[in-house]
This record gives sequence, structure tokens and C-alpha cells, in this order.
Amino acid sequence: MKRTILSILAMVLCTNAYVFAQVYGNSGQIIDTTSIYGERQDSLDAAVFVSRQAGNYLSKGKEIRTEVISAAGLCKMACCNLAESFENSASVTVGYSDAVTGARQIRLLGLSGTYTQMLDENRPVMRGLSAPFGLSYVPGQWLESIQIAKGSSSVINGVESMTGQINLEHRKPTDEKPLFINGVIMSDTKMDLNIASSLQMGYKWSTVILGHVSGNILTHDMNKDGFIDEPKMLQFNLANRWLYQGDNGVQIRFGVRALRDSRLGGQSLTDENGKKVMYDKHTYDIRNTTGIDPWGSDILNQSINGYFKIGIPLTENNSQNIALVADYNFQDLGSYFGSTQYLASQHSGFANLLYQNEINESHKFTVGLSATLDRYIEDFNRTVFHEAKYENSTFSGITNLLNAGVFGEYTFHAGEKFSAIAGLRGDWYYKAGFRVSPRLTLKYAPIEEIVIRANGGRGLRRATPLVDNIGVFSTGKLFKGNFNEHLLEDAWTFGGNVTYYIPVGASSNTYLSFDYFRTQFAQQMIVDYEHFANVIDFYSLDSKRSYTNSYQLDFNIEPIERFTITATFRYTDAKVELADRGLVEKPMTSRYKGVLNLQYATRLNKWIFDFTASVNGPCRVYDFMKGMSGIKEKNGNFYSPVYPLLYAQITRRFKGWDVYVGVENITNFRQKDVICGSVKDNGIVNPRQPSFDASCVWGPLMGIKANAGFRFTLWKK
Repeated sequence: MKRTILSILAMVLCTNAYVFAQVYGNSGQIIDTTSIYGERQDSLDAAVFVSRQAGNYLSKGKEIRTEVISAAGLCKMACCNLAESFENSASVTVGYSDAVTGARQIRLLGLSGTYTQMLDENRPVMRGLSAPFGLSYVPGQWLESIQIAKGSSSVINGVESMTGQINLEHRKPTDEKPLFINGVIMSDTKMDLNIASSLQMGYKWSTVILGHVSGNILTHDMNKDGFIDEPKMLQFNLANRWLYQGDNGVQIRFGVRALRDSRLGGQSLTDENGKKVMYDKHTYDIRNTTGIDPWGSDILNQSINGYFKIGIPLTENNSQNIALVADYNFQDLGSYFGSTQYLASQHSGFANLLYQNEINESHKFTVGLSATLDRYIEDFNRTVFHEAKYENSTFSGITNLLNAGVFGEYTFHAGEKFSAIAGLRGDWYYKAGFRVSPRLTLKYAPIEEIVIRANGGRGLRRATPLVDNIGVFSTGKLFKGNFNEHLLEDAWTFGGNVTYYIPVGASSNTYLSFDYFRTQFAQQMIVDYEHFANVIDFYSLDSKRSYTNSYQLDFNIEPIERFTITATFRYTDAKVELADRGLVEKPMTSRYKGVLNLQYATRLNKWIFDFTASVNGPCRVYDFMKGMSGIKEKNGNFYSPVYPLLYAQITRRFKGWDVYVGVENITNFRQKDVICGSVKDNGIVNPRQPSFDASCVWGPLMGIKANAGFRFTLWKK
């Protein structure tokens, strides 16, 4: 029966495309809403018509190379949260930070997602304590689109974007949808429910209410290693966003969001009465080597966020305007990992004041002031068994990280053939001094079918070593070095893109695109698993080398009406100079990834079929992983295997309803050994030993999963 089901799904080479009313500009691009001013500010000279919306595509009108995942793309899979929305993208690679917490991490241009600036409609988010789990806290069905911009982008929102920016567009208060409900259940008992309601109260005020709850009923240990594959989880998420549009052109946006997420992971052992026992943070004792005392993690995340935006036109045609953006976020992280306690809270404030002047169609400039304050209150205590004795590391206190900056950005347009954006920003960093960050973006279209882009510039960000690398807690290793130092990391990124639009197929969106980017660090926090045995060493790069070269090829075509083929291939060359090892391939970074997506919809989109296949290349793993299943040696280094992932989904659309079923990881491939360390007589890894490590994740942790869900939309009459 199982083979029959898989055969049927494999025959469905498919995907999803929706009928959406979109706003298109004169040059054919979909107008986005990323700017602070105006939800549809540039739609006066636009045509509005109904069209089938592509799931993933490259934006033709953007100056910087931007991949867009549309609302249709977010419906290709179950897409329970933001992390699961990138499976169709080769630009962004998503993996687990460890095998215990369920924390997801992304990679862009071959580097950790901490070097990618996450924006919520142009407000910096997922910073500091919220970064490890932030991808899981954005429900996919809350979003209208995701825009992935590679390279050095605008200086307006700061310069923390070293490899690029990912901007999230949420459902709008002005949407004509008083009620939207989405529910999905997975075969592993994970359930997800989302509710959105957009309400218009007259022609000036509108609001959207967003609700989310998710969790799992049962836990699984598919590889029988004594550790559950995903933690027990329960998340509540609620947001309310408001928009005011005055007769004089003034726009005010504000909103709040509150979140609570708990997760319990680690060992699941059986006591003498046959009862399953899991980690208890109150009773766990690393010195207990006799009784049943499972190792695990217990994490509680709570946060509240509030923001305020105001845009004021200074001229009747809005060619001059001023805007203020203010954001406050409180994040509380209570986390326990075996005998490690990390209790922390973070108060973050962000303010941005901008003045924009569009002199004419060719010249525009923006100047402004901004400031960011992060206040960390931390209590850290860790005990490990190292070199035949117990060692304790501890620190606590308050850390204030402040930076204030002034910036200017000039935009020049020579018709539709050439445009340039030159930005310069100066920031003063508390205890680090003044830094200047230039950035330049160029776009040239010699003919209508060819678009050439180039950009480059400097990026700066404060490291939060333990939180940026939360997987280090899921080990028995000793921490050494500057693990509580907030180093100011410094990198330069340069690259470009060439896109050729080919006049073939059933649509005008057939293209072949190639891009290359290089990121080179002048300063970086290095987290070295290989400097000493059973030690994680934190130190600064200083004068050593660290760089990444990323190459990507994209092809998109609609050979016949309603059938789209998208193919993407990315190759990464990432190197870092480690202490005592010299220049080596960056560990746990896959060399390449290829994605093939086939989409088909019947007439009127009543049936929508989706099929995605990806191949994931090898990565260099740590030497202590050489005995794990699938690991092979090549030229003195050890590498993970190449593995495929297959996804399929079928959607049936009714009036106001969508019903869908899907299967993830059809080949049932998963990383067999995910826990390193000394093994007891019963074959279970002993987490009390210094060799214990649950952070060595290079592949999927879960095997084949089926899902079934629905989407209900009530349209405004």
C-alpha cells in the first residue's frame, strides 16, 4: 500500500498557482509594499487585473537581485512557519541547529542566518535572543510575500545585512478578507492553526488580527537512539496591526504582538515501572551515573513587541515626505540544557527618522538618523565533566549595546536602462568607536531582455556567541575563550547578477539568471570545535582569513499554459582559517544544492499540483564525526553524503475553500546518527561524557511525513 501511494504521488508532477488580484507597474513588475510610506503609493499609474501568480520568481524591477516567494509560493507546502517556506529556494538553505531543541537556522550565500538581516516590513527583527527560534515564530499563512535580497542592500535600516536581507510582508489591514482560517495536521501529530481577520472601519481606519497556535501530541524516536527526534512543543502567537490613512495623506501604522513558546526535548528513557521519563530541570544531576535521570533541554520563550510608524507628506504629490519608525521588543529566554542554565532577557529599541525628496523622475535622495539599543540581562551557569573532573563556567550581569548612526542614500534613474543607488552610513558603536559603511548598487538593462546588476558594501553587526550558536548548549564540551563577548563583526560583500529573459513559452516570464557573490570578513567571531578535543573555543578572527564565494544559476519557463518549470542550482566555496589548522573548508556548510519545481494547475485552478525535488551536496564535518553512519573520507577530511528530498502536494479549490494533502521527504531519507559521544552498553549515547554532542546535524532529522489541511477565506461583499 505504501509503495502504491508513493508511486501515485511521484506521478503527480505538479504545483500550485492561485488567482490573485495583483497590482502591476508599467514595466510589468508586481508592486511591493516594503516602503514605509504608502500601501499602494505608486499604483496611480498602474493597471489592476487578475493573473495567475508565480510561486517563486526573480523581480525584474528591483535594483538589487531579489527573489520573491509570493502568497502562492507560501501555499506550495504545509508551510507551517517561515523556516518551512524556503524549501523551494536554493538561495536559502534551512537546517537544524541541533538534534534537541528544534531550533532552525538558515544559510544565505553560504553563511549563517545571523549575517542576514531579517525585516518585518522594513523593521529589523529576529535579533539577539529571538534569533535561534525566530523562524518558527512567523506562521507562513500570516505572510503575503517574502523578498530575499542578496548582497549589500540599503543603508536605511542599518548595516547588519552582510549577506542580504529577507523582508516579510504580512497580511494587510486593507485586505478584503474579513476572515481567513488555515489548519493542518501532520502524520507525526504536529498541528497548526492560523486565523487572520482584516477589518475596515470607515475609509480611514483598518486593522488586521492574526492568531496562531501549534504543537504536537506525540513524540518519536525513529532511529532508536534514546533521544526524541523533535521536542514536545506548544506555541501561542497573537498580533494586531492597525493602519490610519488621513485625508491629508498622513499614514500611521502601529501594532503589537505577543508570543509564548515552550519546548521539551532530549532523552526519553524507561524507568523500572515501564514508564517513559524525560528531562526534569529541577532534579537533573550530572553526577548521577546510576539511576534514571534523562538529559534534555527545557526552553521557554516569551516575547512582546510593539511598533509605530508615521509618514507625513510635505508636498501635495508626496515628492517630499518625512517618516518615523519606532520599535520595541522584549524577549525572555529561560533555557536549561542538562546541567547548563542560561536565563536571559533582552530589551531592544529601534528608532529611524527619515526625510525623502524625489527631485524629479531621475533623482531622489533619503537622509536620516537612527539608533539601536540592546540591553541584555544574563545568568549563565554550566557544569561539564572534562579531563576526569567537573568544571564550572558562570557569568551574570547586564550588558548594554548601543549604536547611533546618520545615513544618506542617493538614487539615480536614467529611464529604464540604468539606475544607481549610492549609500553612506556612519555609526558610533558603544565601546567600539565610529565606523563608516559605504554601499553601492548598479542596474543596467542594455536591451529589454537583459538585466545586469552589481552591488557591494560593508556590513557590521554585534555577535552574541552563545545565542548565535545555540547548538553548543546541546553538548558535553567545555567552553573556552570569549563566549560572553559581543565582538563587532566586520565584513565586505561584493557581487552581481545577469538575467536574460527569453521570448519563448506560454508567458513572458521565461528567464535564465546567473549570480556570484563574495563575502570576506575583516573581523568575525569563530566558534571552533576542532582546536582542542572536547572543547568549543570562541575567539576572534583578527588577521586570519574567512571568506565565502557563492554561485547560483536559475531557470524558469512556462512551456505550456498553467505548467511551470523552475530549476535552480547553487554552489558554495566557503573557507575559514582556524587556529592550528590553517585555511580549511568551513564545517557543516553544504557545497551545493539543486532544486527542481514543477507546477501545474487545471482550468480555473480547480486542481493544483506541486512537485519539488532537491539534491543536497556534501559538507565537511568535524573529525570526531568520522565514525558516524554515511560519513566518508576524502583527502584527509570527512564529508556527509549527498542526499535527495522530494515533496508533493495536491490542492482542490472550492468556492472560499482549499483542501490539500501532501507528503514531505518522500524518499524517507534522514540522518541516521545525530548524537555523537561515548556509548553505554545498551547502545545509547552517554550525555554526561565530554564527547557528547547533539549539534552535529547535516541532514533531515524526520523521515517521510504526510499532511492534510484546509484554507477557508471569507471575502468581503
